[in-house]
Amino acid sequence: MSVISLTCSQTTLCYSSKPPHSFLTDFENSVIPRTSIPAFALKLSAYSQRLLRNGNLVSRRNRFHANSADSDADTNELETQLSRENGAVSSNGGNPSTSFLSVLCPLLKLFSGGDPSQERNFTLVATSSLSTFARFPWGSRSLSQNLDRQHLTTLDPPMHLQLFEFEACPFCRRVREALTELDLSAEVYPCPKGSVRHREMVKRFGGKEQFPFLIDPNTGISMYESGEIVKYLFEQYGKGRKPTVGLLESTLFTGWMPTIFRAGRGMTLWEKAKRDPPPKKLELYSYENNPYARIVREALCELELPYILQNVGEGSLRSKSLDASGSKEVPYLIDPNTGTQVGDYKKILSYLFQTYSAAIV
Repeated sequence: MSVISLTCSQTTLCYSSKPPHSFLTDFENSVIPRTSIPAFALKLSAYSQRLLRNGNLVSRRNRFHANSADSDADTNELETQLSRENGAVSSNGGNPSTSFLSVLCPLLKLFSGGDPSQERNFTLVATSSLSTFARFPWGSRSLSQNLDRQHLTTLDPPMHLQLFEFEACPFCRRVREALTELDLSAEVYPCPKGSVRHREMVKRFGGKEQFPFLIDPNTGISMYESGEIVKYLFEQYGKGRKPTVGLLESTLFTGWMPTIFRAGRGMTLWEKAKRDPPPKKLELYSYENNPYARIVREALCELELPYILQNVGEGSLRSKSLDASGSKEVPYLIDPNTGTQVGDYKKILSYLFQTYSAAIV
């Protein structure tokens, strides 16, 4: 197998010369579950053409190096990523204090140690609402109303985008906000600390544990770095649309606030989570800045349950699908493994922890 993985100054792109779906055969006898991650030959978009020269991947600054296989999944992972991405967008202003982050990250790990299977009290719900307010207006509405919708039924590409992330990460949040604005669905593979599956997949596919990590099976491109992922998504699937003003820059100022308000929820694998994934992915109707959907996504992350994210922000073309399911509100969960369809975040949480815990709670 010939796999090429180059880390540019801001972006990592990977592709393989093996036939479609061939990555999966390498993992059939592994503890890692099978996933639909084909490695197609590159189909050049306007974005990817800028990163190719004479058929070879190159950095826009002509500086690249091979990915390190070393894991950075330690207590300083979020701090390291904040510092790295801050450097990438420093021209937009704002330099978070690394000393502040060195205190913040261990504290978040400490506070995230509570039992996630317990019913959320008023304070836990209120902090999710505060998180929504902090990120207003990003991740609440679809920009599809800016398109000619007369003959438009979906904005999704033929195959789902595949996003490896964890809920508490502010840079993963930036990508999820972009998915809401673009009205795109995606396969989400939560990667909490202590992950037994998905972090290892990212390390094998991309060369290192860093989040978010996006795979687009429609173009064969995989990449790290949230800012570059957002730019790629809008150039590839934006149909001329631009991100809401401040989406990229605001992460350094308010993107970390939901992480703090939620005291580390959606960061660490729950010790009682089942180790084996369900045969089929769950399906969640959500949009990024909904306070109740956030609580459900945190639980999915802490249980390390892969799911199909159906974004239904304000103005979404997908709203009719949600109506057809019998619900008009999010979050709404569909579990094809049990035939369960449930709305109301409290009922969803109860269902998830009763169904996917190693012991009945």
